[in-house]
Amino acid sequence: MTRAEIRQAIIEGLGNIAPETDPGSVEPDADLREALDIDSMDFLNFVIALHQRLQVDIPEADYPKLSTIAGATAYLAAKLGA
Repeated sequence: MTRAEIRQAIIEGLGNIAPETDPGSVEPDADLREALDIDSMDFLNFVIALHQRLQVDIPEADYPKLSTIAGATAYLAAKLGA
């Protein structure tokens, strides 16, 4: 899986938990919770969706690494060997 495909999976996952927003317009280093006005439960649903779609185990200690699109892309690329 390429970094572009990983980023697309992230954008789609965010779109599913916050359908009234445009996650594609969020700056790569912006905090997702603030930029999309999502709460901790929405963020957890986002992490679960990434786990299910990409088949990657994401320990709770690593959740902060997913707080931005750039961070999530880098973290998942490393996990997937992209």
